[in-house]
This record gives sequence, structure tokens and C-alpha cells, in this order.
Amino acid sequence: MIYIQLFWSFFQIGLLSFGGGYAALPLIQEQIVEKNGWLSMTEFADVITISQMTPGPIAINAASFVGIQLGGMFGAVVATVGCITPSILIALTLAHLYYKYRKLTFMQGILQGLRPAVLAMIASAGISLAMLAFWGGNQISFDLGSIDLIAVFLFCAGFFALRKWKLNPILIMVGTGVIGGCMYLFTS
Repeated sequence: MIYIQLFWSFFQIGLLSFGGGYAALPLIQEQIVEKNGWLSMTEFADVITISQMTPGPIAINAASFVGIQLGGMFGAVVATVGCITPSILIALTLAHLYYKYRKLTFMQGILQGLRPAVLAMIASAGISLAMLAFWGGNQISFDLGSIDLIAVFLFCAGFFALRKWKLNPILIMVGTGVIGGCMYLFTS
């Protein structure tokens, strides 16, 4: 039964995660945290972090991690296949339609109309992860004592390094991971 649930949940994620990557995060969160309760929000954040540190798309990496946790290696394969099946079918269909009708104004309007929705999904995922990182949950508190200042510092340092010096994101992740590990070790 878990294999059918894994396939169906990640099939839905693959089917509805327009914009890919970060835009899929709210859908993944809904399926694995809220709807099915397979992971806590903290475990979800850990899966997303690990998904970012490994090669490949977030949704596929998350499918693999969740699948292996719930159903072993076969669960990982089932969840991953569920995630990629809609993409393959949609990509083949859209490629055919795009090349056939790409010059139509209506087609260009559809693509322009999707961009703000994709941006909203990415922003929603970013805000959820920021609330978890800075406040440890899904509530924003205006009590300054409840803010994780180390997390805020690491975020600002990483953001600044990315924007100012255009450093490789892998270097940023490794650097903030090492600095965070040291900082949290000495403050606990």
C-alpha cells in the first residue's frame, strides 16, 4: 500500500510542479508533511537541504529520500518513477505543441501568465524555510529573543557572498555549514 501512496503522491508533485525546483517545494511539503505526515517540518527542511547538496532536481531527490525512508530501495524507485512520469509525458506533449504553435500570441500569453505564479510558489517556499530557520517553526514572532541569530547571520553572509562576489553556491553551502557547525557547537 505504501508503494501506491508513494507513487501517487510523487506523481501529483511531478504533475503539478510547474516551474520545477523551488516552485515544487510547497507541493512537496503539502504531500509529505501535511497530507500524509511522512515527515515533520524539521525533517522536511533536512530533506530539502540534502536535496540541494546532491546533484539533480529537488523533487526527484526528495522522492528518493522519502521513498527510501518509507519503503527502502524499492520505495525510492517507485517514488522517483512517480515523480518523473508526468514530466516525461508533459514534456513530450508540450514540445510537440510548442513547435507546432510557437508563433501564436495565445501561446506566448500562456507562458507570460505562468511566470508570476511560478514566482509566487518560489517565494512561498522561501518564506516557509526562512520561518523554520529563523524561528524554528511556522510562526513569525516579533519577540527578538525567539530569533535564531546564528541562522540570520549565516543567511545574510551567504546571501551577501552570492550577490556580491557571485561565489559558487556549493562553496556557500559548505562554508555556511562549517561555520554554522562551529558556531552551534560553541553556543550550545
